[in-house]
Amino acid sequence: MLQAPEVTPELIEQERLYAEMGLTEEEYQLVVKILGRKPNFTEIGIFSVMWSEHCSYKNSKPLLRKFPTEGPQVIQGPGEGAGIVDIGDGQAVVFKIESHNHPSAVEPYQGAATGVGGIIRDVFSMGARPIAVLNSLRFGNLTSGRVKYLFEEVVHGIAGYGNCVGVPTVGGEVQFDNSYEGNPLVNAMCVGIIDQKDIQKGIAAGIGNTVMYVGARTGRDGIHGATFASEDLSEESESKRPSVQVGDPFMEKLLIEACLEVIHCDALVGMQDMGAAGLTSSASEMASKAGTGMEMNLDLIPQREQNMTPYEMMLSESQERMLLCVEQGREQEIVDIFEKYGLQAVAVGRVTDDKLFRLLHKGEVAADIPVDALAEDAPVYHKPSSVPAYFEKFQKMEDYYPEVKNYGATLKALLQQPTIASKEWVYDQYDSMVQTNTVVAPGSDAAVLRVRGTNKALAMTTDCNSRYIYLDPETGGKIAVAEAARNIVCSGGRPLALTDGLNFGNPEKPENFWQMEKSVEGMSAASLKLNAPVISGNVSLYNESGGQSIFPTPVVGMVGLIESLDHITPSHFQAAGDVIYVIGETKPEFGGSELQNILENKYFGKAPAIDLDVEATRQNQLLGAIQAGVVASAHDLAEGGLAVALAESLFDLGFGCSVEVSGDIVTELFSETQSRFLVSVKQENQAKFENLVENAYFLGNVTDTAELEVSSNSDVVLKESVAQLKSLWKGAIPCLLKSKA
Repeated sequence: MLQAPEVTPELIEQERLYAEMGLTEEEYQLVVKILGRKPNFTEIGIFSVMWSEHCSYKNSKPLLRKFPTEGPQVIQGPGEGAGIVDIGDGQAVVFKIESHNHPSAVEPYQGAATGVGGIIRDVFSMGARPIAVLNSLRFGNLTSGRVKYLFEEVVHGIAGYGNCVGVPTVGGEVQFDNSYEGNPLVNAMCVGIIDQKDIQKGIAAGIGNTVMYVGARTGRDGIHGATFASEDLSEESESKRPSVQVGDPFMEKLLIEACLEVIHCDALVGMQDMGAAGLTSSASEMASKAGTGMEMNLDLIPQREQNMTPYEMMLSESQERMLLCVEQGREQEIVDIFEKYGLQAVAVGRVTDDKLFRLLHKGEVAADIPVDALAEDAPVYHKPSSVPAYFEKFQKMEDYYPEVKNYGATLKALLQQPTIASKEWVYDQYDSMVQTNTVVAPGSDAAVLRVRGTNKALAMTTDCNSRYIYLDPETGGKIAVAEAARNIVCSGGRPLALTDGLNFGNPEKPENFWQMEKSVEGMSAASLKLNAPVISGNVSLYNESGGQSIFPTPVVGMVGLIESLDHITPSHFQAAGDVIYVIGETKPEFGGSELQNILENKYFGKAPAIDLDVEATRQNQLLGAIQAGVVASAHDLAEGGLAVALAESLFDLGFGCSVEVSGDIVTELFSETQSRFLVSVKQENQAKFENLVENAYFLGNVTDTAELEVSSNSDVVLKESVAQLKSLWKGAIPCLLKSKA
């Protein structure tokens, strides 16, 4: 949809062109009221992207206010490019997660690549050096050609961008389920380090100061990307390929270095990346946050295509672009820095005192809009919410108990489930060691990077079991936060804060909105209890295809501080003779479990219960034991239960184990009861460990037999070769990708 001379304000109203852009009749009338006249084509385009869910959070704002966002460690909470947390010594960690779901569904390579590029810009726009990228991915089952294609291309896109831009991809998670068949999820997280004195804000302050455009030229790619991300996927989505941007990681690498140099120039007032809604959002938000206005001359915008209209320039989401506010008269200092890196820096506008967003083009006013109407005053909707019938049905069900006759065969089947199986095929394509700070690479509970020049490290992870959230959103929301925190603690870190990627279906369906509401309440409760406030995030709604919603998937990205490199703890067993414990009692909880998936091919019943007081106590006690130096390895119990955790703890170094379980064998081996950890301890540290950690149950010992052996009442009930189990676990995903769909 391009601007043409005959598209008058009257025609926009008569033909309801605003509806094609995603605005409702009521929203259009509100625009008319705000302007005191009918909007022109450029103006209605600007309103449509800024009032889209992707930019304005108009359906989710009432829920986002429920998150705890403050704490003594929080320097910057939600509202800027990324959140910032104090890590001591005048330093801070900066991080955020964002989704690129819809673009990845229609153009998976570029959709994923530009998702990585965009989140990296969010972090260095704050003045931080990006040190790590993580991701959280969801696909349908690997049984169809289309899902295999999406999976392979998304991974290639993440690798292609991340490896070239020089930021290590250090961790993440991938899960597979039919609910994502038509609508994959691609969430990218970036972590950066900053000296607190260098923190930047995205503001256009100082009347008369200059607005500068830096980076790549503007093209016609990504136009209406924000509104595309705010509607259901459909057969017509293929025609939205122009809404998918194209990334250039080599230019981004230069842009990172130039921006990190320019923050030391005191001529810089503010800086923001051009993300969703491109020039429109960066310019209007920078002015609105500063309480100013902005005037831009679009004739000065660097363009890579001819005859671009104001509408196209303002809505383009071309990549690798930033907007700077600079002290008037000092523009050349900025130009010189960017020229050094072969990048353009062009003065395109100025800060005004009238709180208006005014665009000039070829001597005429192309748009004249109150700036707060775009950034602050978008409509907010309190959507109706209703409890889904399926939830009430599941809550009334008898507890599900699986029939398992062969424990060894069941363990082998679990290890080959793509959600549990080794993700080595994925992370082998990522450069996780560039910048040489990575201490624990992908494949562990959490990635760990040293903080250069100190004895500290950062642990980071992404997590979300969407099956539990589907069964019980509030409980599942608590579990998502708790499991992310468990991963941090198992690595030797104290959780600092989290960033959330809220992926849901169409919020206009009351059952979907209820899922959102309850998930946020559960996440908020866990965030508060575990002292991990929400400092940034992203909302991605309308994740549906063919009228079917994805499972609710609020991804938790979490960062923790490891106070000494000595506290870094591996997730695999370290030495023969070490003693194995499980922390926490096990109950028969199989609703939403991987075992239920294998046996029933669906999920139903109740999600595992979680007591946040118990969770907090166990995390604190385990972390205390790690810091006391008495834990050799720690691994959280998640999908597949104890049997899978034991196997995973053996794969890295090839040890075996001999353990004894008491009680019901199926429950002990395969239940997914929460708040549990599998740890190994040197024999000489047993007494000290038991004094520090309550509810630690002795299981057995690490052996050098390379066999996983489980006994009950002195009878061996499971005995498998570790090499064979590892081969099945490692080969599952490559095997599925090679098989004919």
